[in-house]
Amino acid sequence: MPRARWLAVAVAVALIPLTACNRTPAPEGAAGTPPGTATPAATPARSYTDQDISDAYIYLLSRLLVLRQQQLDLKEGFKWNEIVHRKPGAVDWANPNLDVAYSEAWIAIDENSCTIVTVPKITGRYYTVQFLNGWGETLANINERTQPKGAGDYAVCLKGANVQLPANVMRIDLPVKQVRVLARIELGKDWKGAEALQHQVTFKPTGSPATPAPGPKIPTFDLEHLPGVEAFEDAPAILDSESDLNPGMDAIAAKVRAIAEGVRDPAERARVEEVIRKKAMADFAAASPTIGHGTVKNHWARPAVTGTYDKDWLGRSLANLGGIWANTTDEVVYYKGNLDGSGAQLSGDHVYTMTFPKDDLPPKYANYFWSVIAVDTKAHRVLPNPKNRFLLNNQSDLKYNRDGSLTLYFAADKPADAPDGNWLPTPRGQDYRLTFRFYGPKGGVKDGTYFPPPLVKRS
Repeated sequence: MPRARWLAVAVAVALIPLTACNRTPAPEGAAGTPPGTATPAATPARSYTDQDISDAYIYLLSRLLVLRQQQLDLKEGFKWNEIVHRKPGAVDWANPNLDVAYSEAWIAIDENSCTIVTVPKITGRYYTVQFLNGWGETLANINERTQPKGAGDYAVCLKGANVQLPANVMRIDLPVKQVRVLARIELGKDWKGAEALQHQVTFKPTGSPATPAPGPKIPTFDLEHLPGVEAFEDAPAILDSESDLNPGMDAIAAKVRAIAEGVRDPAERARVEEVIRKKAMADFAAASPTIGHGTVKNHWARPAVTGTYDKDWLGRSLANLGGIWANTTDEVVYYKGNLDGSGAQLSGDHVYTMTFPKDDLPPKYANYFWSVIAVDTKAHRVLPNPKNRFLLNNQSDLKYNRDGSLTLYFAADKPADAPDGNWLPTPRGQDYRLTFRFYGPKGGVKDGTYFPPPLVKRS
């Protein structure tokens, strides 16, 4: 499968020769060494390989991406334990979802405080309040599927916290002191109604939670220009700032620490930089088409895991880069497609169609709704277009074919035979990828046997 083009790879640094490891220094006065001349010390052997550097870099990247977003949010004006209600589409992190109204927050909890989250009664539309840790792992969701009472007051507390709570408050214990919160409420046809409900999601701290200290220092980078060796400069502090809750991560974390120590030597720093630029980024890009350990059919990739990742740190880093704050597969299933049916990269210079048979339409696989968006291959943002149309979903003005099937169109200009509501504009001169979402997955989407139909290139 062709290498994914959505991951920007910076220019590799010049190759710097390394002194051979484990060489025994020649004694003073040995052949070729003038008497009285000190023999240069041998370069110390390193306990890690080039593959270790690649793995450690990709592993660390998932934490760096969350810290980057946290620092961007706080710089924007976020306050701890205060919720921010976004206008539809008004988010700046990767791969925004234009099906829902978002509310966002960072909350701080400790041994003596909790945060009361009030969720209004919501019927007839999808919603969830998602809680994530500093690695992008989903810790909990509040909705009618996960909590028997659905609407009401919930106390989000640090596990073991000694806090007295009102009798009518449901307690949710989390294993970390800093939590990312993301509330999603389906827009549907009634956007004003969704926004009204959105503003009824409220936070109220109990006690006086300590304001977290500034996070560890991380390199400045954007999604198109990932960091190099500087990612390891403060890696021990980054790892110490929040433990990885998944089992079996001690060995790779130890590699991160060993590399962080190694790059203090200039020659070793140059070696690690070269390995990152030439190998780690290539390994990361090569894993993109399958989203790590995912499955591909009809040139659509379904990740093996999302939201909670267990030992799959590769899939976690890919998710945090391509669509940070991914939820669990109980809530939503994502498919990524950047190739047409022949295996060629999708481009706004061409026209593509995607046809669903009448007995296999998208609503068959979603308890709530489905949608498809087009995003650029580098920053993962929706594509600007004159119609300001960024997705097709169950609310679009879709027209069905005479036989009951459904055809979607992706092109810079509307094809003559395409109903306007079935067309998603894709600007000329730009490669892109598609993201297909099924909220409340069921049937073949839930059990992993379904994949969307391939995209057919018409011109």
